Amino acid sequence: MVVGVLRLEIEIPESDSLKAKRSVLNKLKTKVQNAFNVSIAEVGDNEVWNYATLGVCMVSNQQQFTNQVLDKVVDLVESMHLCVLVDSSMEFTHYD
Repeated sequence: MVVGVLRLEIEIPESDSLKAKRSVLNKLKTKVQNAFNVSIAEVGDNEVWNYATLGVCMVSNQQQFTNQVLDKVVDLVESMHLCVLVDSSMEFTHYD
């Protein structure tokens, strides 16, 4: 079993309030969940109105497949043009 974790740091330049930020994040999270069947949540910068850190997690039996799906998540986030991807990082943990 392989657990893949993707950390996304995004900036939401159009956001001028926490309400506007939540609206963008809800659209983003729903689209990612529906497209890839992964878990996604805001994991940092909760009170900053124009910046967010998202965690995306996926479990599968092959690291290559997990890596491909998480790469596609990054591509989708960038293509939605709701935010600017500032940084992303990926980690994998293997369990027997």
